[in-house]
Amino acid sequence: MTEKIFDRETLLDLTVNIIPLGILLFFIAAFAIFPTWGVDPLITGLQFAIVGVTAILLTILTYYAGKAVSKAEQEMEAAEADHGAE
Repeated sequence: MTEKIFDRETLLDLTVNIIPLGILLFFIAAFAIFPTWGVDPLITGLQFAIVGVTAILLTILTYYAGKAVSKAEQEMEAAEADHGAE
């Protein structure tokens, strides 16, 4: 039996992190396509670093949060099954 790490309920729980991640990716693309304040290597690099590092850290956080939520749901279901079998 193949078991998914992120089922539908877990993905719904993680939407609170996925939506801001999409917003960050939008701003990365927007800053790359439309450099509003020109292209200064220091300022542009700092701008991309701030938004990019935030997006990377949020992605890592979302992955581990999804694993934790999925594990907790599986443990809860197993406990309910054990309790129901008694």
